[in-house]
Amino acid sequence: MTNDTPPDGGEALRAAQRLDVFVPGRPAPQGSKRHVGRGILVESSKTVGTWRDDIRGTVLATMATTGHTGFPSGTPVFAALEFVLPRPTSTPKRRTPRAVKRPDLDKLARAVLDALTSAGTWQDDSQVVGLVLTKRLAEVDETPGCRISLKEPEVTP
Repeated sequence: MTNDTPPDGGEALRAAQRLDVFVPGRPAPQGSKRHVGRGILVESSKTVGTWRDDIRGTVLATMATTGHTGFPSGTPVFAALEFVLPRPTSTPKRRTPRAVKRPDLDKLARAVLDALTSAGTWQDDSQVVGLVLTKRLAEVDETPGCRISLKEPEVTP
């Protein structure tokens, strides 16, 4: 991505950036914190720290492999997050019901967006101007995790 001026004197258009990654694992919500005393707050979910670390590590590895440098400060980003939740053993193998139980979709998204910020994907998750969220149970033999798709809006002349 460059800011060079073409020979005709017009302004060069920067190609829209995109980052797609699948993070395997058990999606964990980032919810409320509880006060344990002396101004110390602890996450309610014991697994959210590990989940955020998994996201951060996978995203950093993908960025290093693809040469993605992140979305510069002030750049708008559209994000789509698809959560594939572990399939309960009691779920029938013939069909997969909708994921209408916990965890809450907004709390799952909060954990991912914070992990993406710590990975340097963007300066701040306030750059996200569009967000599409889905959650579903894994199909038989499907790996649970989160499919993350980030893109910068197309620039038009």
